[in-house]
This record gives sequence, structure tokens and C-alpha cells, in this order.
Amino acid sequence: MNPKNYTRVPRKMMMKTVKVMSSFVFLAGVLLAAATAQTPAPRSPPAPAQEERESTTSRVVRVPVTVLDKKGKPVTGLTKNDFSVFEDKKPVQFDFLGEIKELQKLPIYIGVLMDTSGSTAGKLKFEKEAALNFIYTVTRSRKDRVAFLTFDDEIILRQDFTTNLDLLDRAVNGVKKPGNRTALYDAVWQFCDEKMRNANSPRRALVVITDGDDTYSRARLSDAIQMAQKTDTIIFAISTKGGFATSAVPGVEAGTVKDGGDKDIQKLSEETGGRSFYTGDMLALERAFQKIGEELRSQYLITYRPEGPFDGRERRIEVKLASADGLKVNAKRAYTPDREIPKP
Repeated sequence: MNPKNYTRVPRKMMMKTVKVMSSFVFLAGVLLAAATAQTPAPRSPPAPAQEERESTTSRVVRVPVTVLDKKGKPVTGLTKNDFSVFEDKKPVQFDFLGEIKELQKLPIYIGVLMDTSGSTAGKLKFEKEAALNFIYTVTRSRKDRVAFLTFDDEIILRQDFTTNLDLLDRAVNGVKKPGNRTALYDAVWQFCDEKMRNANSPRRALVVITDGDDTYSRARLSDAIQMAQKTDTIIFAISTKGGFATSAVPGVEAGTVKDGGDKDIQKLSEETGGRSFYTGDMLALERAFQKIGEELRSQYLITYRPEGPFDGRERRIEVKLASADGLKVNAKRAYTPDREIPKP
């Protein structure tokens, strides 16, 4: 397929536009904030029909859950009675799909988002190897569907969802040189909004390979998190800042959160039920991919119907175990229900 650039035009036109600057028009709240700045650039409003459609379809909350033991290994065999679910600290009645074998029948829709900004210039080969390594290690041939996107000051969908590994290999190896600035939050927000929203499976994940420093997005970190939560997308982040003394990848000491950019991708992951990894060593990265694969194959699925009023306010979610015993629950921590549209 030909790469498709996402652009700063109304959403319904994005997929048709090629070779223009990246990003998008999104939430009215962001537009209002931008309007208060000096000499603001013109903004195109979101399509109102989209908001109306959302308000009638977002009345079931889906919460994919992974439980890890003290060694970080997924725990299977739990039942509905092992869980409690709270929304804004109030218990809710929920349905539970605990048969992992049933979930495994469903495809996983995976987006691989790779940072190609100028700050990754010395790591581009490593990032491409990492992307292909993940695709071949984690995805199930002819079952899971993978899309590949790059982002710098342009957001380019290089391969839409496919089960064809040859197409994905060609798309990744087709990345030849880095761009300039980094539109990380824009890429996450837009990919979730345009691709994950309509994925034909409740199993959805993003793997973001980046150095963690957003320099160009119109979206804020909170916007990217909110859209991932709304589309039931779990985010796993791979920071390429990390490196070892013997590694060819320039960076800092591996395995630790070092600065604001790293902390941002850590929050992006944890708030959506995923994890972040900090390494520049390919062997350590392979172990990280194996962990991601194990977690994606060992999920439980909790669903429930929220109560009104639906006023667009964020609601916090907490999933607890009846007997924690050193176990850790990974699940999205919040969601924002669509505002209810008054009947005429």
C-alpha cells in the first residue's frame, strides 16, 4: 500500500491527504484553550456527526485486565469471584469473560508506532529492528492484525491492519530517513481515533517505540490517554533512550526512568493498562517483547454498564483482587463517557 499521511484538516478528509504537515483537529476543549493564545492559528472544528455517533455507542465499559505475580508472570485461572470493580470508588456489577481460551480465539489488533524524529537519527536502524522483532515475536501468523505507522513532524500510516508479514516487513524497511520534530501524542490520539475505534475485536494494543520527548503535538498527554482509554487500547511503550556501555545505541543507563519524557510514556502506559520498558539492548528488548506477548495472551475481560448522568466527566476505574497476595493488576484506570445529547 502507499503510505498515507495524517494531516491538520478535518478528520473525514485525513485518509485522503498526502505529504502535508501532521496532526489533526480534535477535542473542542483543546481548541478552546488554543484560542486564548496570542495570534492563534485557524482551527477546523471536529465533525459534529462523529460526536453524536459516539454518544449512542459508548454505554458499555470494557476493561481488559492482566494479573501478574511477584516475578511479573501472568496469572491465569482466576474467576469472577476473585475480582471487584469500582467506578469513582463505588462498586459496580460486572460481567466477566474469564476463559482465556475463549479470548484467544479473537484476533488482537496491534498498532506499531515508531518515532522517526531527528532525535532518533542514530537509533533508526535499532528501532526498525525492534519493530520487526516485535511483529515476528508477538503476533500470531494469519490471525492477529498489525498496522505500522511512523511519526515525526508527519504522521504516516505506512501499512494498514494486515495479517501479511511480508507487507509489514516491506513497510518497516521502507523507512529510510528521520524527520524533524516529534508528534507522539498526536500519533497516539489519531491512530486510536481513526483505526482502533472500529477494530473488530475487543483486544487492542499499541506498541510505541520512541525516545519519549514530544515536541510538536497539538494534543496533550492527557488527550492521548483519554482517547486510548475510550477505544479500549492498551499501550506498551519502548523507550529508546536506554542503552548500555557496550550498546551501539546512544542513550542513558538502561532500565530506569530518567526524565520528563520517560515519565510521560510511563504514565501513558500505566493509565491504559500497559507497561513501559527502558532499554537499548536487543536481547533485553526481546525479553520485553516476550512479556508483552504473554500479557496479551493472558487477559481477562470485564464489562459493565455505567450509570448516568453522562456529562463528559472523567471516571476513575479500580479493579481489585479478593486476595492480592503480592499480585498486581494491570487495567486501564479511567475513561470519559461521551456527553449525552439532549433529545429535541
